[in-house]
Amino acid sequence: MSMDSTLRDLKRINEKYRMFHAMTEDLEPGDSSFLFSVKDNLTSKDMETCAGSRILEGYHPAFDAASVEKMRLAGGKLIGKANMDEFGFGTFSTNSGFEIPRNPYDLDRACGGSSGGSACAASVIEDHVSLGVSTGGSICCPASFCGVYGIAPTYGRVSRFGLIDYGNSLDKIGVISQKAADLKKFMEVIAGRDERDPTSMVQPEFNTAYRKMKSVAVPKEGIEGLSKEVEKAFNDALEQLKSMGVDVDYVDMPSLRYAMPAYYVLATSEASTNLARYVGMRYGHQDGDHTLKFDDYFTDVRTRYFGDEAKRRILLGTFTRMAGFGGRHYAKAREVRQVVINDYKKVLADHDAVLAPTMPFTAPKFDDISKMSALDSYKADYLTVPANLAGTPHLSVPCGYDSDGMPVGMQFVADHWNEDVLFSIAEDWEKQFDLRRPEVSI
Repeated sequence: MSMDSTLRDLKRINEKYRMFHAMTEDLEPGDSSFLFSVKDNLTSKDMETCAGSRILEGYHPAFDAASVEKMRLAGGKLIGKANMDEFGFGTFSTNSGFEIPRNPYDLDRACGGSSGGSACAASVIEDHVSLGVSTGGSICCPASFCGVYGIAPTYGRVSRFGLIDYGNSLDKIGVISQKAADLKKFMEVIAGRDERDPTSMVQPEFNTAYRKMKSVAVPKEGIEGLSKEVEKAFNDALEQLKSMGVDVDYVDMPSLRYAMPAYYVLATSEASTNLARYVGMRYGHQDGDHTLKFDDYFTDVRTRYFGDEAKRRILLGTFTRMAGFGGRHYAKAREVRQVVINDYKKVLADHDAVLAPTMPFTAPKFDDISKMSALDSYKADYLTVPANLAGTPHLSVPCGYDSDGMPVGMQFVADHWNEDVLFSIAEDWEKQFDLRRPEVSI
């Protein structure tokens, strides 16, 4: 599909798949060399940016996020802001304050979250690249559910300037695409130091040279609780890797079991702090009753415009930061994070990557998601959370399909700053794997 036809059909495509919350009104490619989209929590000066939340409805930023700015400078045309879970709070993109993206392989199923719209766009639109943001698995999860490639880099590799943060110590901006080569190509575009974001200031040079993956470690804790079809697809993929000359070892990483509770303590603590600014004054809707007292005014605005999941995480995070509880919860979670990092370092000293399925099941139907408790949804991320907690680069590649034709993904986790080995295995795997594109109609 050419750029002209993509732009011409953009509205019809979006009506079917609901991938974008906002779209460009300029349907001429001009001198652009490629089209791209970004998750709706990355600011863009020519489109509304809401981070999936009603409380930011009508916000038109005066500046581009650093990653958006770099994509434009590289010749890209921004065509859409991708739908997402509100502020990134979710696993299925069903917590959006706006549209819920539909899985390209089955419209009755979820795209994954929270970068669901980004993965959907990468799957549906030919030769398209989308920027996602990962906090606890929000790039690899939707990449797995939508049958595309997705990479979340080392924390600090890409500037967070212009990102509406979920968790400041966890958020990472990465790339989602149908093509493995796009991961390296566009990560090279958006990576680099930025004085506007101190967390991007200290990092080694970005290496994109080919480095063959020689060995992977499969943690026993990472192959528990899988659906039978995911387990089969993953085991078949391991055999394929062996035929490619990759050694596969099974290891113990006991700390992975504790990554989930530590992640939710840290993430909700940081989220409740970040969301404290949305009180109907400087940020967010300002249509509250000004005759109310301060606390009543703030409560009214936040009650009306925050979704249920945002409220839940604000409450959780506020509790974990309360006087008397910070040492018991937040400080302990930080200690657990270091244990997880040490566990990865130990295993990665002898292996190029840690490997497990990306998600324990394939994309669920919306009816099934509606029956899940909040805790059930949180538990679904147990395979993607550890790498995000550790800040290590990780990659999801399609590795099979279940009996309904839904994609299965597997996730490679490399050591800090070692994105090069992930780019290489993605391109090597692409040559071996028979990717099935969804039947897209408009």
